[in-house]
Amino acid sequence: MKIIIITGASSGIGREFALQMDNYFTNIDEFWLIARSKDKLQELAGELNHPTRILAMDITKDAQLERLEDTIIDKAAQVCMLINCAGYGLMGAFAEQNREEALGMIRLNCEALTNITHRLIPYMKRGSRIIQLASSAAFLPQIDFAVYAATKSYVLSFSKALGEELREKGIFVTAVCPGPVDTPFFDIAEKTGTTLSIKKYTMVKPKQVVALALRDSYHKRSMSVCSLPIQSFQVLAKLAPHSLLLKAMTLLKG
Repeated sequence: MKIIIITGASSGIGREFALQMDNYFTNIDEFWLIARSKDKLQELAGELNHPTRILAMDITKDAQLERLEDTIIDKAAQVCMLINCAGYGLMGAFAEQNREEALGMIRLNCEALTNITHRLIPYMKRGSRIIQLASSAAFLPQIDFAVYAATKSYVLSFSKALGEELREKGIFVTAVCPGPVDTPFFDIAEKTGTTLSIKKYTMVKPKQVVALALRDSYHKRSMSVCSLPIQSFQVLAKLAPHSLLLKAMTLLKG
């Protein structure tokens, strides 16, 4: 049985991946949708033409990932695509953030992503794909977004290295690095701080991010960066000293 697994599938970019892929991936037997909200997953499943398996689970819990792996073995499933979209960010000064919530970003954005990826690679074959949701925040350290940006920098670095390691096996990894996306992400992120208003002028729709990510994955590209402003930001982050950019960000915050 050929399957696609999507984490963070209940909303935002994860949900959009399921909707777009449902129309084109006709050789897939089942979509396996992972998130904590069973109701939202059921709602999404009702919109898909593919058979779906709903897995309401917390991927930061190792025992739950063990059950996922057991289910793959039981169903003799081949993982054709793993799309890791689960994650969250919190804005605001690090010293003023709730410690457990800050550590939770690391557990979900880094540890859980690494854990599930390591567990599922053995069930992939030549031609399989991995898509990891990073962020343009990965391009440089960011004040009042310190932990989140650091976690996404990890995802980007990990994905690039993993892609090279797996290339000979015919498994290809793409890190998706969007800027601000019009999703519920900011409902959580801004509960402890606010983003630079200039960032919101670069906001794009999930459809754009996902369409480009799928195209870049198909072409075996290691990165997918949506929109000209964010592509320009990527170049700037490579060329300009990060210390200078951090000072500029501080001035913009006033």
